[in-house]
Amino acid sequence: MNSDPDKFSVKKRLTSFKYAFSGLKSLLLFEHNSRIHLIAAILAAILGIVLKISATEWSLVVLVIGFVFAAELFNSAIEKLADVVSPEHNEMIKRIKDYCAASVLVSSIAALLIGVIIFVPKILRLI
Repeated sequence: MNSDPDKFSVKKRLTSFKYAFSGLKSLLLFEHNSRIHLIAAILAAILGIVLKISATEWSLVVLVIGFVFAAELFNSAIEKLADVVSPEHNEMIKRIKDYCAASVLVSSIAALLIGVIIFVPKILRLI
């Protein structure tokens, strides 16, 4: 049997999913802001179902939810790595962490604006 480490393996691909889901679990367990994002995502999904949003609107909602979680994952990963690389205060590391936090903020604001654009007109029609 060939033991080439670069050879495609279904088992290795399935194992990579295990690691990815472990990362999501870790994010939700240890990063408090991710729970706020999860609650917002659940509320958006409930609103989408109740207000019967279109496929295009669903696509945008799913996209921005993914965008926010991806930003949160990158932010958390870079913060943890920075803490290992430089546990003492370092002005450059602080700036990097601030940039990462800003990326989550920007993605969250974009998601909020998309939510307002999609949901507010539909809610106003119900009132």
